[in-house]
Amino acid sequence: MTHHHGARLALACLLLAGAAPAPALAQQGASPRLDKVASFDHQVTGVTVARDGRIFVNFPRWSEDAPVSVAELKDGKPVPYPDAGWNSWRNAKKDEIDPKTHFVCVQSVVADAQDRLWVVDAGAPAMGAVVKDGPKLVGIDLKTNQVIKTIPFDAPTILQASYLNDIRISPDGKTAYLTDSGAEGALVVVDLDSGSARRVLSGHPSTMPDKGVTVTADGQPLRRPDGRGVDFSADGIALSPDGRTLYWQAIKGKTLYSLPTDALTGWATATVVPEMLTDRTLGAKIVTVGENGPADGLLIGRKDGRMYVTSPQDNAVKVRDLANNGAGLTTLVQDPQLRWPDTFGEGPDGTIYVTTSHIQDSADYKPGAPISLPTELWAIRTGAAAPAGAAPAR
Repeated sequence: MTHHHGARLALACLLLAGAAPAPALAQQGASPRLDKVASFDHQVTGVTVARDGRIFVNFPRWSEDAPVSVAELKDGKPVPYPDAGWNSWRNAKKDEIDPKTHFVCVQSVVADAQDRLWVVDAGAPAMGAVVKDGPKLVGIDLKTNQVIKTIPFDAPTILQASYLNDIRISPDGKTAYLTDSGAEGALVVVDLDSGSARRVLSGHPSTMPDKGVTVTADGQPLRRPDGRGVDFSADGIALSPDGRTLYWQAIKGKTLYSLPTDALTGWATATVVPEMLTDRTLGAKIVTVGENGPADGLLIGRKDGRMYVTSPQDNAVKVRDLANNGAGLTTLVQDPQLRWPDTFGEGPDGTIYVTTSHIQDSADYKPGAPISLPTELWAIRTGAAAPAGAAPAR
């Protein structure tokens, strides 16, 4: 082995070990480390960590008729959750399986402070037309592992070209906020007690793609074989730890927006549609927080109050100091293994988890790519000792 080759290999090993750019580390103090928690044979998107540390992930039906939609990680392996029955939908059996009681195309999973797992079923395989009765929000009691609530979504809450994307639950467990990243972007607000839902800011500039933004991957515009670029609307969503401020942005966008949540709640008990929920009234209350550039997942850490932002174009996770309004983004970790960092979860100890969904490597964008797309789940550890048994990134 030549010295030159050895040096290159050492550098490659350093990069693979999750080394982040030095300037970012200087600002953050302790060096963040990227640990691979799990590898999957299928395309993962969502991840969430329950208060007891259990980790859940989900696999949407995009390029592939995924064999499992929602899984709990056990010894690093995905196990169908809550059971095999809920996960038994297959596109080919569409006419035989009831979409009301099966996961059709799950996009995200989030555990709340009440120890419930909420499953967002966009109900639109391949991001195509919505399967009738497919779109729903499914609540599972994490103590009994039983489905306790199913909230169906239909018109006018969602449209034929809707694709429900991500969700946040208020600290009191009474309200859910979702993004619709479909052809007409929107937010959906759900009263979890009554099950009533309302679509707001539908087609509003804050929830729609920004025509001036081109999403790139590996330095090139990311396009499908027919030339279409990435056109996802409102996608990333985050809620402040006190539940008072909601944030969102489009992937094909750069601007982060926010609204006070008191502008979105309280309507479920009203006898007439409150004036406050009209787009005109809501639009006047929207705050432009700053520019993130194209971003997918958002999360505000319970422990530190910072906003974590995935940056698929840069194979990076960045942070925004919300307490310092003028501050922009700082790179927390940048690594070639972060192939489309997608969705965040936060562990009870403050560990930040992020999935890599490899969208740019999928058959939708790369002709000839394998239909079963290998993906990963990572933990970002900031200086704290890794738990026993955690495998370092290879």
